Amino acid sequence: MLRDFSTGVKLLGQGFALVFRSPKLLLIGAIPALLTTVLLIGGLVGLAMWIDGIAAWVTPFADDWNDGPRTAIRFAAGFSIIGAFVAIGLLLFTAITLIIGGPFYEHIAETVEDTHLGGVPEAEQVTWLRSAAVGVRDAVLLVGLAILCAIPLFAAGFIPVVGQTVVPVIAVLVNATLLSIELTAIPFTRRGLKLDVRRRTLRKRRAVTLGFAVPVYLLCLVPLAALVVLPAAMAGGTVLAHRLLHDQVG
Repeated sequence: MLRDFSTGVKLLGQGFALVFRSPKLLLIGAIPALLTTVLLIGGLVGLAMWIDGIAAWVTPFADDWNDGPRTAIRFAAGFSIIGAFVAIGLLLFTAITLIIGGPFYEHIAETVEDTHLGGVPEAEQVTWLRSAAVGVRDAVLLVGLAILCAIPLFAAGFIPVVGQTVVPVIAVLVNATLLSIELTAIPFTRRGLKLDVRRRTLRKRRAVTLGFAVPVYLLCLVPLAALVVLPAAMAGGTVLAHRLLHDQVG
């Protein structure tokens, strides 16, 4: 388990090495990420400004409580709301960035596979319009899953201690898994493989997948880090997909 997890971490490291050796790839991946970052940071700032009112709105039952318990329950509500926004926002960030920068990230994935991984002889030629359509469809499904997962995690966030310790860890694991599905989209699409195949393939090597995706997820929580992390994660996700598909065939 730990060995597979460390293998996933090394794959992300390989992604960083690939883009740092080619600054052009880093720049290509940073442009669409910058546009999406501006949009989502604006949303997060707006949420932070209104979080007290939103927390009060979702906890009307606490209006008549004493100050201490009311403050505690609304702090927990605000913590959970911001956590859910960040979790879903990161998935939306990846999805929107991939849609906006489809040709950019396809170039990164194709360069990594064709130059460093031996190429894909059976690769399909995917137009930007088709890639964007697939990206929108997958994004809707994955964000829908994220929302379904966020609802019970939001409720569990009200549990003292557990809501501020165990629940965030579970949230990271769940959302990192969904993020890995986004970051491996292009290599699977090039081979004509659909979302369900991608999910099954990643699920079979869950520890490797989490070893790759959890650091990506956590690094993307650092403001503006995604400008560097996402191009590296796309390169690393391509290596991950290539390896898992090769192991599956072998």
